[in-house]
Amino acid sequence: MTSGFCRFDGLDALAEQEEFLPHKSGSKKEIHFTDTSFGMSIFNLSNAIMGSGILGLAFAMSNTGIILLCEILLVFIAILSAYSIHLLLKSAGVVGIRAYEQLGNRAFGHPGKMLAAVIITVHNIGAMSSYLFIVKSELPLVIQAFLGKQENTGEWFLNGNFLIIIVSALIILPLATMKQLGYLGYTSGFSLSCMVFFLISVIYKKFNIPCPLEDEDHHNLSHLSHGHGYINGTDDFCEAKMFTINSQTAYTIPILAFAFVCHPEVLPIYTELRDATKKRMQNVANISILAMFIMYLSELHTTHYCNVESELLHTYSRVDPLDVLVLCVRLAVLVAVTLTVPVVLFPIRRALLQILFPDKPFHWARHIIIAFCLISLVNLLVIFVPSIRDIFGLIGATSAPSLIFILPGIFYIRIVPEEQEPMFSRSKIQAACFAAVGFIFMVMSLSFIIIDWVTGESRSGGGH
Repeated sequence: MTSGFCRFDGLDALAEQEEFLPHKSGSKKEIHFTDTSFGMSIFNLSNAIMGSGILGLAFAMSNTGIILLCEILLVFIAILSAYSIHLLLKSAGVVGIRAYEQLGNRAFGHPGKMLAAVIITVHNIGAMSSYLFIVKSELPLVIQAFLGKQENTGEWFLNGNFLIIIVSALIILPLATMKQLGYLGYTSGFSLSCMVFFLISVIYKKFNIPCPLEDEDHHNLSHLSHGHGYINGTDDFCEAKMFTINSQTAYTIPILAFAFVCHPEVLPIYTELRDATKKRMQNVANISILAMFIMYLSELHTTHYCNVESELLHTYSRVDPLDVLVLCVRLAVLVAVTLTVPVVLFPIRRALLQILFPDKPFHWARHIIIAFCLISLVNLLVIFVPSIRDIFGLIGATSAPSLIFILPGIFYIRIVPEEQEPMFSRSKIQAACFAAVGFIFMVMSLSFIIIDWVTGESRSGGGH
């Protein structure tokens, strides 16, 4: 048995070498796509995990409760995300392939390849949309504050739709045309620094914002609408609930799943990792997930739990729109999410290339045109999207469980041969249960969200 495993591992290593380290016989080995350092890989993967999810987690907390969310769900999703990356890397190591779409092809043929590519494309377009939605809603407020305006007076430079087009053309598109994902490690590191500043500011604001919130004229804002319902002015308004269930709880698991999805970026980062091994890439994933878990947990424990909107920064605007610290935080978040968009775009482009041009070599024109078309599409979506909560909910309820739970589980079962893991071995049974959990999460989350939409519309129709 031991010799069989050694032989299999040797074949794995040979397959990976032939796939990713091509070289001519008798000449010096030429290394491709293996020049990104361990630290830069952590920056890129952490940036892919973090994204805009950090702005939605406080909303999830306010509608679920500290015990249910922090002590169970947050830990649960983080551990399962690390485990799913383990399944993904194990499957990739068996067949010597580091492309999500090709794993789907190896597991289920062309339909599997198309399924993986479509899910990655839908999820990452949703993620890019959520990032640009933040730019659309926050950048006008930043400019407005710099100009000392108390309200938006309608000029073109205060129009979020125009601003996202300008940001996309001047910042996102040039970064998205980089040849390799590893080049974005520096911008990812700066993006993470901005989010650390955001976290520190949230902690500071925890102890400097009155609750219930008051506006500049000292009027209580606790009566403001919250989701589909309204919040009363009771003492419970400012307390962190230990356990809460309401109509908005349906968005908790989708938002959490959305906040930990980085799986489309795992294999591209693995491909470019210097001295790449499964263990080394797993360490990159574990450190990234742990770092983001600590950031998420710190934010959730220092948020006004029962007084949070679906986009956290809007909560602070209700106190003082011209607050200097809030203005700096807005600017930092804008920089962070803007620099995250190119990282998220890479897996979409790779998925499209796998579908449309599977055997074509790299070509600059194709590389740039796909980036331009994707950014243009996302800009159009953001202009017509009504709420960032809807993005978090739908994407988190569909593609996120597929990428975290379902696809890694079924790929592992189909790809790892019975010589290494029998069909009813503990590992494959765990993978099957893992995929089943993802399917249950998806069905439950979608059902609750649809029910919330229907009841919300009925309440609106009833004049509430």
